[in-house]
Amino acid sequence: MVGPGFMTGAHLSRPPVHRITWVQITVLVIVFVIARSSSAVVAQSMLAGGLVAIIPQAWFALRLFGLRDKRSVQVMARSGYAAEVAKFMLSALGFAAVFVLLRPIDGLAVFAGYLLMLGIQIGGSVLLLRRIEKS
Repeated sequence: MVGPGFMTGAHLSRPPVHRITWVQITVLVIVFVIARSSSAVVAQSMLAGGLVAIIPQAWFALRLFGLRDKRSVQVMARSGYAAEVAKFMLSALGFAAVFVLLRPIDGLAVFAGYLLMLGIQIGGSVLLLRRIEKS
């Protein structure tokens, strides 16, 4: 049985990766509100770190799975390499911008926000792949 996200012929359907981004944003807002009650600097730093993870990943997903319903697997593979390099560069620029522009800053909180969002990305991707495999 072929479900959403499975290869059909030479095309790959667009998986619902946007759901992972929405979960990340929701969790980040909740963490921000909770952290804000104890420290504005920690909350702001965690928010910045979380956005450094979310924005490049969302851009990558949009580039890879974006505007078309189906794309050739070969085209997606070529696009994937370029999108991955750009995602890495966006992440590096994001960290640079945060550490240069954000004052005061809690470096540990920046990385905690980043790693929390990265964990959600990895966990969400695993769950999505399992769901697609079961379809």
